[in-house]
Parts: sequence; structure tokens; C-alpha cells
Amino acid sequence: MIHTTITPSNRDLHLSIPEDYVGKRIEILLYTTDEGKEKKVSKKKTRKLRGALNLSDKQYKDFQKHAKNTRNEWNRSI
Repeated sequence: MIHTTITPSNRDLHLSIPEDYVGKRIEILLYTTDEGKEKKVSKKKTRKLRGALNLSDKQYKDFQKHAKNTRNEWNRSI
């Protein structure tokens, strides 16, 4: 794998592919380094979501059970 960061001086970019990559599927990602940074969400925006599902007690318990089972799947060895 090759990982590098550059600052282009114009809109053109030339890539030289290593010999052992020729004939193989490769993935090329192009993004600015500040695109991956998370934006801070204000508490004011998240407060209005509180209670938005309006679940009954049974629905809430079922939802929590499903969420717990899903989290347990993350820890399971494959």
C-alpha cells in the first residue's frame, strides 16, 4: 500500500503505478485533509431530537434489545 500527502501546484496530477500493481484493481482516493475532520454538533441541535421516536415501553425495550444484540455482533470473532 502506498499512502502519501501532497500539495498540488496546479490541477494536473501524474501517477506512476508500481509494477506489481499493473493488471490489478486499485483504489484511488482524492480529498483534502480537512474534509475528514468532524464538525462539532451543538447541543441545541441534538436536544430537539430527544424523544423524536415516541416509542411505547414495549417498542423501547425491543429497540434496546436489538441495539444490544447488534453491539454484541461487533465483538464476535469471525
